[in-house]
Amino acid sequence: MPNTGVQRWRWARPLQLAALTLGALCGGGYYALSQSSAVAAPISVSAGALPSFTLLLAGRDITYCYYRQPCKDQNQRKGVIQTANTDTLMVVKVQGKRVDVLSIPRDTTVGDFDPRASASEQKVNAKYWSGGPTGLVSAVETITGERIDNYLIVRTDEVARVIDALGGLDIDIQQPQGIEWVDQAAGVNLKLAAGPHHLAGQEAVWYLRVRKGFGDDYGRIDHQKQALSQLASKLPTARGLAALPTIVGVMNGVETNLDPNIIQTLRPALGQYKLSFATLPTDTIRGSFNLAVNRDKLSQIWGNPTGAVSAAEGAAPSSPADPNAEPGARVTLLLQDASGSKLGEKMAGVLRRSGYPNVRVSQAPVSDEHSQVFTQSDVGAAQTLADLLNLPRLQGERFSVQPGQVGLLLGSDATTLFAALNRYSPAP
Repeated sequence: MPNTGVQRWRWARPLQLAALTLGALCGGGYYALSQSSAVAAPISVSAGALPSFTLLLAGRDITYCYYRQPCKDQNQRKGVIQTANTDTLMVVKVQGKRVDVLSIPRDTTVGDFDPRASASEQKVNAKYWSGGPTGLVSAVETITGERIDNYLIVRTDEVARVIDALGGLDIDIQQPQGIEWVDQAAGVNLKLAAGPHHLAGQEAVWYLRVRKGFGDDYGRIDHQKQALSQLASKLPTARGLAALPTIVGVMNGVETNLDPNIIQTLRPALGQYKLSFATLPTDTIRGSFNLAVNRDKLSQIWGNPTGAVSAAEGAAPSSPADPNAEPGARVTLLLQDASGSKLGEKMAGVLRRSGYPNVRVSQAPVSDEHSQVFTQSDVGAAQTLADLLNLPRLQGERFSVQPGQVGLLLGSDATTLFAALNRYSPAP
């Protein structure tokens, strides 16, 4: 997608994230409770209603006992040379048909930072190893201020089969030099040239975990959101439903206290859930690599933002500065048409007549990316647009949009989603 100029979006795709939230949306309750000694937390649901609950999704690393040799017992605590951290953490809040996903950077500090103590031990990604699932849940509650009802912890070595069952992952490498990640100790050999790729299984997992080429952990989190949006869109399809047994079957190492009966309630509504993604805003802590949560910004991006965009969000409106202006008039909409059906200008015409006067359209090669809306700080305006178009909304720190801008990607699925645009004729 364009940055401030013509540069295309840097689309990429994720890691444990995929299996994690996919697990939640497929009904994580299907997963065996054999790995957890905690009692399942019941979720009360009124007759004919959908449940409301919060779920912590965590992707844990593989525990190694010897060089290049994973421990036979992945839950053992002694005699290991590499412990299992949780570098992928998400809080999923399900409220009826609305699903909000908050990604937590792995270096976030739990509580107040103590310069006299070990910096790494204060990071949230270390809390699973030191305190187990309940210790991790407590740490995330401290960071977010959100009560966590349930947890689901998945090993990263089980994600490849999930991606294969869903038909693989479509990505488009925008970096001219491509992406390369070779780690002989970990058995990783990922080499992707610039351009489109269809990744299966193991290679997709490597791609979802790589940070090189995406700047930092924030960049990786943002491209994970895009991948998760793509994979989750397959769940209501025939391919997605056929994949459910595989998704359930591969989760042998899962740890959860989720009520297994919740799947019966969630499954009929898979195609109705509306997804929104955000990243926990943080500030750097001087003298360390740790991050501190920024609670003021968190309240602006997490939950259910309205169409109004406050000045505190850091927006730089490109159109009327009137605070009472409609959300669409406050932002510049960067629309990238990768539909292959030349829908960009038609969509722009509809949006201009719907209260979005500032629309910039750019064309791109056809892409199998899932159509979506995303932004950095203008969450309210992005959510309004996502609701209007019935698309997932993504907020992140490294998307190629600036404050005062909202991005809209039309992927190949837009040809079906917005077929009515073919009958649209702009008014004189």
